[in-house]
Amino acid sequence: MEISKSYRFHLTFHELTSSQRSNRQQRAGRAIRGPHSALTDFLASQNISANRIREDAEARRNAANASNVQTADAGASSTAGNGDATQVAEAEEAVQVATAADKAAEKKRKSQAAAIDKIKKSKAFKKRKRQDEDSDSDGIAEAILAERAAPLPGQMENCEICDKRFTVTPYSRAGPNGGLLCNKCGKELAQDDKDEQAQKKKKKVAARGTARRQVASNRLDGVIGCKSLMTMCISTLVNNIDLADDLGDVPAQIVDRVARQVAKRRILTPMSLNLFLQSGYEDVTVYDAAKLGADDLTRIFQMVPKLKNLKLKNAIQFKDEVMDYLITRQTPLDSLYLHGANLVSEEAWKRFLVAKGKHLKALRVYFTDKHVGDNFTATLKDTCPALKCLKIAHNQQVTDVGIEHISELNELEHLSIQLITPTSTEPYVKVINSIGRNLRTLSLTGESLADLDDRVLDAIHENCTLLRKLRITHSEVMTDAGFVRLFKNWANKPLTFIDFEKCRHVDSSKPRENAHLNGLCSDGFRALMSHSGKSLKQLNVHACRHISREAFEDVFSLEKEYPELENMEISFCEEVTDFVVGCIFRTCPKLKNLNVFGCMKLKEVRVPKGRILVGMPNAMGMEIEGTED
Repeated sequence: MEISKSYRFHLTFHELTSSQRSNRQQRAGRAIRGPHSALTDFLASQNISANRIREDAEARRNAANASNVQTADAGASSTAGNGDATQVAEAEEAVQVATAADKAAEKKRKSQAAAIDKIKKSKAFKKRKRQDEDSDSDGIAEAILAERAAPLPGQMENCEICDKRFTVTPYSRAGPNGGLLCNKCGKELAQDDKDEQAQKKKKKVAARGTARRQVASNRLDGVIGCKSLMTMCISTLVNNIDLADDLGDVPAQIVDRVARQVAKRRILTPMSLNLFLQSGYEDVTVYDAAKLGADDLTRIFQMVPKLKNLKLKNAIQFKDEVMDYLITRQTPLDSLYLHGANLVSEEAWKRFLVAKGKHLKALRVYFTDKHVGDNFTATLKDTCPALKCLKIAHNQQVTDVGIEHISELNELEHLSIQLITPTSTEPYVKVINSIGRNLRTLSLTGESLADLDDRVLDAIHENCTLLRKLRITHSEVMTDAGFVRLFKNWANKPLTFIDFEKCRHVDSSKPRENAHLNGLCSDGFRALMSHSGKSLKQLNVHACRHISREAFEDVFSLEKEYPELENMEISFCEEVTDFVVGCIFRTCPKLKNLNVFGCMKLKEVRVPKGRILVGMPNAMGMEIEGTED
């Protein structure tokens, strides 16, 4: 029996209406909004899908075919066939409409979901969420989305900032919370944005400058190219030093590298000090103790009972009470390095030397001006019979009398003196004549040595045969002939370290004239390189400005080679030219750093790859890493 079109539509509409309430609730859950055609809205509200329409059409087609078989009337069969064809076409059209509606709804749902996700990341959402914590996140986001529906141009709107009524234009600017701004507030916000961009650009440029300086610093520290994995691990540890509980079982050299990095950043605190205090350690090195109190320094001796070598820099709170506690401990110190312990009294020093001096092999004292004087050096003979290394630096209490007492330390092998009070030549000659035969290193530095003359050089030549390191600086009286006598036919083996900084003639009225050849000049430089050039690793002739260009070219001629030289300082040597620097790089295959500050005749130096030239006066900066093959 054929079913009429109107009946079938009525039946379908009745079936759909029966489930309208449940489907409407599902539609509300999807929250589909926006303008629709009547058919699209009807199909979407009744949850009519394309598959369902296709299945109904197929069922009607099968029913029509069955009716065609049973009836014999061709006309009636033809009419029924035409009716079915019309129904199929209508069904296909309905399927297309429903498919388009589904796609549009899905696209809008995704767009709305993306907008809601973006709103949830905004400051306005977080602010409103804090104000109303009980509200649903999706509800808050939908409310903000509805508020941000921008009105069309020509409509009236209230300014988000000043609440002034204005007419919306296509150029109206959006406010920080999603509303629109009037012309005045929009210009002010635009200016603020421009200022913020300029500030960000300035910070970015400053960051590039900081990065460039960091690269230069790494190069001067010997780090060229990518950092090693160990260096990166140490840097990460130092960045999170407050979170570390223990350094673990790492080698001593790694602990020392960590300590250096912590000191470089000035972040050593009483809490992080515990990382470097383990009961099994024999060496404790603190490169920056400025933030440590007396109790913290005392804790070192409590936690490290096997301590033998102690090195403290900036130990400004190392007082008598700390020294007295050290005396009471059964700690046989072999080496003590104190820097800046200016609060230790002369009596405390004497008590320490009496109690611990018999085990002491190395004593280095820096910046202790008040209480380390002539009496201190006089006590060393009787209290420190095994002392092999003595360094007194930046001290203004030791005089010629105190220097003479050092001549009685017969076991001394390493001597370094840097004083503030002017001294004379005779005490140094006495020291060298007495203990020079044992000396491995000799360092006499500071402006107090300005009057040292050639007698010191002659004493070194006659008595010292085991030296490996020699440093004599700031002498204005020593002559070029004295340096020649020192190195010519010297029984001492070639040196590995030489520093003759600022050994030159000083005359403010006639600085270029040097009739008596005071300081290290051309012949002395030739004799130096002839004697020790093959084994030298470090050479410093800073401000020895009377070394001639011919002497440099002769010493670094291409037929010569200095295979061990790694670091060289020739700053303010006025006769250094591009050719001289090129000869230095060619004759010193291991040379890493060459300092040329104040060498104003340098113009265009070709620096080999992997070498570093520091002090080149050019527009690119004061440091150049070579790229030439």
